[in-house]
Amino acid sequence: MTKLAICPGSFDPVTYGHLDIISRGAKVFDHVTVAVFNNQSKAPLFDVEERVALLKEVTKNLENVSIDSCGGLLMDYAEQQGAQAIIRGLRAVSDFEYEMQITSMNRKLNEQIETFFVMTNNQYSFLSSSIIKEVAKYQANISDLVPPVVEEALKKKYNQ
Repeated sequence: MTKLAICPGSFDPVTYGHLDIISRGAKVFDHVTVAVFNNQSKAPLFDVEERVALLKEVTKNLENVSIDSCGGLLMDYAEQQGAQAIIRGLRAVSDFEYEMQITSMNRKLNEQIETFFVMTNNQYSFLSSSIIKEVAKYQANISDLVPPVVEEALKKKYNQ
């Protein structure tokens, strides 16, 4: 049986921190589907189609990774896809409480699908998409924090 994991997120935009978690998950599971969700509590810079396209570009070298988008509940999507696991990245202890709440609810919705937490590489532990957008808006150098295609997309969004 193929072990499928879902790596969910808003990825607005995808960072090297995200790619660290995705690539490490791809080493453990037979297949990883990166699922782009539209978080209703956030005002995204990139629409879902743009985020999917950026993710496809930056993961094209990962043969067992695919990109998809989804609305609705993660556990419904994971069940529809036949996933056995969810991969969640943790940057710092502060992430854990929030992730624990989500994981507890997900487990209540479907106890057959396990959640695996992956600590991000230390060099990306401070990184978030929100921080990237903020510094990109002011033309700061983000070349070591996001892939080149993402950096260019951010420059276009901010008309630089």
